[in-house]
Amino acid sequence: MANNQGYTVAILGATGAVGEQILNTLDKNNFPIKNLKLLSSKRSAGKKITFRGVEYTVEEAKPESFDDVQIGLFSAGGSISKQLAPEAVKRGAIVIDNTSAYRMDQEVPLVVPEVNEEDVKNHNGIIANPNCSTIQMVVALEPIRQAYGLKRVIVSTYQAVSGAGLEAVEEMKEQSRDVLDKKEINPQLLPVGGDDKHYQIAFNAIPQIDKFQENGYTFEEMKMINETKKIMHKSDLPVAATCVRLPVETGHSESVYIEIENGSPEADTLKTTMASGKGITIQDNPSEQKYPMAVDSVGLPDVFVGRIRQDLDQSNGYHFWVVSDNLLKGAAYNTVQIAESLVKFGLIKE
Repeated sequence: MANNQGYTVAILGATGAVGEQILNTLDKNNFPIKNLKLLSSKRSAGKKITFRGVEYTVEEAKPESFDDVQIGLFSAGGSISKQLAPEAVKRGAIVIDNTSAYRMDQEVPLVVPEVNEEDVKNHNGIIANPNCSTIQMVVALEPIRQAYGLKRVIVSTYQAVSGAGLEAVEEMKEQSRDVLDKKEINPQLLPVGGDDKHYQIAFNAIPQIDKFQENGYTFEEMKMINETKKIMHKSDLPVAATCVRLPVETGHSESVYIEIENGSPEADTLKTTMASGKGITIQDNPSEQKYPMAVDSVGLPDVFVGRIRQDLDQSNGYHFWVVSDNLLKGAAYNTVQIAESLVKFGLIKE
């Protein structure tokens, strides 16, 4: 179905968890769509999806699927993006890619609109959406960086199982039932499906997300480290990360320690500074036990920050807690925001 106003948009990975959230966000944000194409693997092709009252049939993604497409929103895995993003660009589309395929490519901007929206202007056909855990952290850091500068960032994450896919969520639920019923558990997916060993996630914490690298950090940790530096245009910023998977369905949580470059403001002053940032909601009142929690972030686009406090020994050091829906701001919502930035700057070809 076509409308007279708007853009021709293709969603690759339309049947996945992030694809579903992209559709919901496009609808909620009233993104102008003239024609919509829903694309997936051959296995998922043929499924029916209703969007704005119209039923669409999901098609198998092929290079020719992107003929006449202006915006391609990709969330179908890195290898698929590597294969089809250049084909889409060749046909005139701007691709916003939600995988790790292009994030560290020097020719590809890595964008969180609250932090570096102007970078979309530097695209050569592809714009990368950062890792979910990186997105929520840099949104929280940006007002501090603007006001005081950043000298160091140390983060420990407590990441939801939905970040590993719907099958992992089902495995967590099944394991939880089996533990309670005192049945034997046979983990198949976590921490990494392709690894030799798999561990129970139910009632557990797994200090590994993605594969280990030679330096002892996991790929997820290196994503956070490298992406933060790229987004903030600060290659010499010291960043360290420890990424942990928890038995939470949706909503990533992070404990962040920073050292600032200029001054040592009181925690309340820093709280006010953070509250002024775009896309941030402060939930911080220890006397009433008010702080962000993963379950409360589900379905909401903001980044929630609390437990803001000054380090007891380092006057320019601060600790805080950051929570966000990893499927929304960590993926779909940020993707749609980038598309909205392209519209705002008049960068989409007619």
